[in-house]
Amino acid sequence: MNRAAVIAGVGGHVPARVVTNDELATRFDTSDAWIRSRTGIAQRHVIDAGVTTSDLAAEAGRRALKNAGEDAADLVIVATTSPDRPCPATAPTVAAKIGLGEVPAYDVAAVCSGFLYGLQAGAGAVLAGYARRVLVIGAEAFSTLLSPTDRTTAVIFGDGAGAVLLRPGRADEPGAVHDIHLASDGTMADLITVRGGGSEERAGGGTPREEHRYFQMEGKSVFHAAVRRMTQSSRTTLARTGWEIEQVDRLVGHQANTRILHAVAEQLGLPPERAVINIDRVGNTSAASIPLALADGMERGELRTGNRVLLTAFGGGATWGSATVTWPDLPVS
Repeated sequence: MNRAAVIAGVGGHVPARVVTNDELATRFDTSDAWIRSRTGIAQRHVIDAGVTTSDLAAEAGRRALKNAGEDAADLVIVATTSPDRPCPATAPTVAAKIGLGEVPAYDVAAVCSGFLYGLQAGAGAVLAGYARRVLVIGAEAFSTLLSPTDRTTAVIFGDGAGAVLLRPGRADEPGAVHDIHLASDGTMADLITVRGGGSEERAGGGTPREEHRYFQMEGKSVFHAAVRRMTQSSRTTLARTGWEIEQVDRLVGHQANTRILHAVAEQLGLPPERAVINIDRVGNTSAASIPLALADGMERGELRTGNRVLLTAFGGGATWGSATVTWPDLPVS
């Protein structure tokens, strides 16, 4: 009963190219002030030509391994909405790029909740004894899914990857993953979607519609659903863990929008300063969002050994979830 999957390493990576709000204002009818007031974003990182999701994921994975003092893993899980190809999965490519040999590797598709879904799968593999070193990576080249004429999505999303390495351990040691709550509602699929490219479109006949190639989102509906579901899920996993809200040291939510993060904190009764926020510098990176925030929070000293950390996200599907983690004792480069 004292066994747990434990975070042994954390790593993050973003592309070198930075796109500021001022640069976007030269392409769209917008401004730095408008973007900041509605999203909290000042800039985002975007891949250059020839860079793929697997490139970002592999680098984040390497950094997580290095942070853990390890050079191998025996399972790789990649959460992504922007895979290198529709077929095959991206995770085997990531494992090969890292140089892990013929390890099992697979993708998880739960959009912005993807990392939490991958974390549950990785923790389950550790607890079942199927793997002793599991890389769970969230990675997105989300800019490849955005319409070049859609202001509302262009200002929000960025590219990047984050990773954690899991190992077997004890529930009472730093780094332990205590509880993960996940849920979904397929009737909300149209809130966050890329309609084209799948069997629905191909089996329907007719000429594919150009706009279906790109990401689409019902912003207002997503805002309200995200705050409600993230709050509910957080309360569920806190209750199952046995933590009172005042015992939570840090809230690491999906970096979708600062207003969503603050609203969730307020609904839970957490002071807003306990939220780890990096969306201002990297934008919304979907499945990479939470692990990137973890890596950033560690580097900036916002996450300290023994901190009680609450993770929560809402994404397409619709999917949502939360997790409780005690922050590990890790070196900061």
